[in-house]
Amino acid sequence: MPADKPIPMTKAAARAIWLRAQRLDSEAPFGEGPRATAAAVEHLGYVQIDTIHVIERCHHHILWNRIPAYRRTDLRHAQSIDKSVFEYWTHALAYVPAKDFRFFIPAMKLHRREGHKWFKEVKPADLRKVMRLLKKDGALTIRDIEDDVLVEKVHAWASRKPSKRALQLAFYEGRVTISERNGMLKTYDLMDRHFGWDRLPKAASTREISGYLLDRGLRAQGLVSLDSICHLDAPSKAAVRRLIEARVRRKELVAVALEGAGKQEHWAEPATLETVVNGVGERVHVLSPFDPLIIQRKRTQLIFGYEHFFEAYVPKEKRRFGYFALPVLVGDAIVAALDLKTDRQNGKLLLQKWNWVGSATRGPRKELKRKIEEELHRFERFQLGE
Repeated sequence: MPADKPIPMTKAAARAIWLRAQRLDSEAPFGEGPRATAAAVEHLGYVQIDTIHVIERCHHHILWNRIPAYRRTDLRHAQSIDKSVFEYWTHALAYVPAKDFRFFIPAMKLHRREGHKWFKEVKPADLRKVMRLLKKDGALTIRDIEDDVLVEKVHAWASRKPSKRALQLAFYEGRVTISERNGMLKTYDLMDRHFGWDRLPKAASTREISGYLLDRGLRAQGLVSLDSICHLDAPSKAAVRRLIEARVRRKELVAVALEGAGKQEHWAEPATLETVVNGVGERVHVLSPFDPLIIQRKRTQLIFGYEHFFEAYVPKEKRRFGYFALPVLVGDAIVAALDLKTDRQNGKLLLQKWNWVGSATRGPRKELKRKIEEELHRFERFQLGE
């Protein structure tokens, strides 16, 4: 029996579906407080962490855009008290729901068997040292270890402290977890002690991991492709494709022909296509460049017609948008990219460059600018709060 023809979909429909899946189309979809933070991380699947601090760090920024009453202490509560989220590597370092821990155990075990490409220089004696300190003295930060003999860096982002590299390796191997984070200072603790486990949960199978990746994508993206499901994870694509094909045969997924996508295949659940999306309103969001709506640059360009440039590492004279430009979403259109900087000493948000993009370059801007400025005032209060 021939396969059903893919269902045509406009970019406008794809935008509405993705914004709904990202929970950017409603006022406070997760409520407020630590439970809202845990619920947001669970729904999104991960929230990326990054060290850049020109404005608020991206993990707080991403959550604030979906939780209007978000407080930084809510994430600390979820990580350190409720223990409903933990840190690990997805396509980057990220907060992940603790209930999904088992899907990361195979990667941890692989690093224990084969090491980690970033930490080849870690000596077994240094690893034994930090594990001994953790078992003897309890949770610690790298500042608590004062007897390291400093070594030369192996690359620009490496530490000169052997103990820090050893703690990082122990983290990827699943021996320790980050039990608390203050800014970018991490407190490490033994994994089983932090979670109160007698033993690690049972590791997920390869097939279960494929299902996890697919379900995470469907939940947080609505409309998916292999690239969007397996972002920076090409080895997982073959198994995920087989699972998609099985679900299509069972009518659990439907093939979609997305306008402008060419040969790139997309899929959605039937219920997603059956749900009528009556527009997304005119909500304004000043987004992090690491927001899930932005981080997959090609997908954002395909669906929103916006090509984001992250220019923090680009020479000043070659920048188009600015050092740390933030895309501005109004309704279902990205209309501007604002280069912002928080001046914490003087208590204000600095607008360094305003770039109109997309449809905003072709129409009246007065009312649009007013709406964006209102949101910038709210953003400034968040930046300088707590």
